[in-house]
Amino acid sequence: MARTSKKQAAADRKARIEAMRRAEKARERRNRIITITLSTAIVAALVGWGVYAINNANEKQDQKAAAAAKPISGEKTWAAKKLGRTHVQTKVNYPMNPPVGGNHAPVWMTCNGNVYTKAIPNENAVHSLEHGAVWITYNDKATAADIKTLAGKVSKTPYTLMSPDKTESGTIMLTAWGHQLSVNTASDPRVDQFLTKYVQGPQTPEPGAACTNGLTAS
Repeated sequence: MARTSKKQAAADRKARIEAMRRAEKARERRNRIITITLSTAIVAALVGWGVYAINNANEKQDQKAAAAAKPISGEKTWAAKKLGRTHVQTKVNYPMNPPVGGNHAPVWMTCNGNVYTKAIPNENAVHSLEHGAVWITYNDKATAADIKTLAGKVSKTPYTLMSPDKTESGTIMLTAWGHQLSVNTASDPRVDQFLTKYVQGPQTPEPGAACTNGLTAS
């Protein structure tokens, strides 16, 4: 009887061990499946994001190319070859206001989406234009709402800067190297068209040059 009980106990122990082994193998299989599933999901998400990012970048390039090819109604242009690019330490008497190019100060105006509340030196701003920036200016006819809207656009757009200019003829003026547009309101669709076309656009004499770490003002 005792011998039978020992055999039964051994058999029961063996059965428990086998059951534990089966359970452990089942857990390992589940963990492998979960790991593979998560890895697949992560890879798929990364691939999906990569495709989205590439498509988004291509779409922006296409939009910029389309904007570059489309003329802007009312835009004035100057021949780039006739605009000087010499660094000078003195004031420059520009033939247009705001200036669209020409000789300028050695230091650019910081143009990393900077909104200046006071007038800035033309000579430094022109250097920013040389780096591919768009400079938005406005006179006393611009409404507070328009100024706020323009400031919102500029603050979100690298290679732009904005400042008041009481002496300019247009209510709101957008200037790039060799190009200028005057509008009456910030809601004019040509504002976005001008920004899309000329921020680091094909007119840029020094594409990729910095718009940070230049001269700043309040």
